[in-house]
Amino acid sequence: MKTVSIIGYGRFGKTLYRLLKDDFLVTLYARKPAAFKGEKFPKNVGLTSNLEDAYKSEVIIFAVPISQFENVLAEHRKYFKGHLLIDVLSVKLHAAEVFKKNLKGTGARAMLTHPMFGPDSSREGFKGLPIVTNRFTARPGEYQFWKKFFKRKGLSVIELSASEHDRLAAGSQGVTHFIGSLLEEFGFERTSIDTLGAKKLHEVEEQTVNDTWELFVNLQNYNPYTKAMRLKMGKAFDALYNKLLPECARPGTVVFGIQGGMGSFNHEAILDYIARKNVKNPQVEYLYTTEKVMSFLHRGDIDFGLFAIHNSIGGIVDESIQAIAHYKFAIVEEFEIPVQHHLMKRKNAGKITTVMAHPQALKQCQSTLAEKYPALKQISGKGDLIDTARAALALAGGKLPKSTAILGPKELSRLYDLEIVARDLQDHKENRTSFLLVRRL
Repeated sequence: MKTVSIIGYGRFGKTLYRLLKDDFLVTLYARKPAAFKGEKFPKNVGLTSNLEDAYKSEVIIFAVPISQFENVLAEHRKYFKGHLLIDVLSVKLHAAEVFKKNLKGTGARAMLTHPMFGPDSSREGFKGLPIVTNRFTARPGEYQFWKKFFKRKGLSVIELSASEHDRLAAGSQGVTHFIGSLLEEFGFERTSIDTLGAKKLHEVEEQTVNDTWELFVNLQNYNPYTKAMRLKMGKAFDALYNKLLPECARPGTVVFGIQGGMGSFNHEAILDYIARKNVKNPQVEYLYTTEKVMSFLHRGDIDFGLFAIHNSIGGIVDESIQAIAHYKFAIVEEFEIPVQHHLMKRKNAGKITTVMAHPQALKQCQSTLAEKYPALKQISGKGDLIDTARAALALAGGKLPKSTAILGPKELSRLYDLEIVARDLQDHKENRTSFLLVRRL
C-alpha cells in the first residue's frame, strides 16, 4: 500500500482521511497533538507533530488554509526528497505559483487537485462528487494512478488548467460562498411559510457559513477572477434594485428633495433651477441634511436631490462629502448662486449670546463675526437643526432660547418674523455656493 501523509487535520483534513484511510497507510500531521484528542484511530494510522515523520511517506497532501500554503511549503522545503506533493486548495493559480517557487532542485513533483466538496456535502459518502485535477509536474504514471483512485471511490474527475479552474470557480463556488455569507450578514431567518426556494437558500447559507471566515476571505482574495465577479454582482444588484423603484416618486409631478428647509439657500437654488428649466408640476421636499437627501433618493422617495457642495469662502461642504460617500448617484447639473448672510433674532428678544448656523455659514463669516461679535458663542445644531432654516423655524417657535440668533438668508426674516440685526456678514462681498442636482444611476 502507498504511504500518504496528510498535512493539517482540520475539517477538510478529516474529510481527506475518510477518503484515504481504507486504501493507504496514512500518517496524520498536526502542529499540536491536541488536534487528535477525542478520536480513536486504527493502529496502522500514524499520528505525528514531527515533520520528519510525516515526510517518511511517499505522497504528501496539504490540507492547510490558502493563506498559509506558501509559508508551509517554504518551511517544509528542506524535507522534499522526491515526494509527490498534492494540494487541495480551492484556488489553483496560486497553488501552481507556490509549487513552482518551492520545488526547484528538490526532485519533488506536484499535482493540483480541488475536491469540489466539503465536510458537509461528503457526509453521506463521496459517490458522484466532483474533483478537479491537473497533472502539473507529476509523472504521467503518478497522475493516472490518482485519477483511477478517485474514480474508484466514485468521484467525478474533471481535468482543467489552473486558469480555467479559477475562472469557473469564481462564477460557481465563489458566487455560492458570497451569497451564503451575504445571507448570514443580512440575517436571513427561517419562517413558518418558507417556500422550497427559501429552504434551498437556507441550505446554501448553512453549508457555506460552516466553513471558516478565513476560507471565505481566501476564496475571494486568492482567486484572480473573484474581484470581477463581485463587481459584476454589485452592478446586477444595483440594476435590479433600481428596476423595482417607480419611474417617478409621485406620478404627474417632479419631486425634488433638498438639503435645506424653506427659505434656505438650497431652497433658493432649487427655485432657480426650476425656473431656468421650466419644470412642470414641481414639488419640493425639505429634508434639511444631505444624508437624508441621499437616503430618500436611494429609496425612490424623491426623483432628484439637491445639496451644497462647495463655497467660494468656506470651501468643501463637509456634511455633503461625508454623506455622498455612501451612495451611488449621477450628477444632473452643478450650478452656483450668490449668498449673503444676515444675523437675525426674535423681535424683542433682548441681548443675544449665541449665534446658531450651519458650519459652512459660520466659516463664511468667521473673520467678520470675530471682529464685530467676538462675545457671541458660535454653535451648529444636531440632526435637522444643522440646517439654518430649520434652526430659524425652531427659534420662531420658541424651541430655542431667546438669546439665540441665527445666521442665514434674509428670506428667513420674512418667513419667521425675525428681526435682522446685521446684514452681509460674509467675509467677502463675492460669496458663491455651488450646488449639485443629482439622480439615481
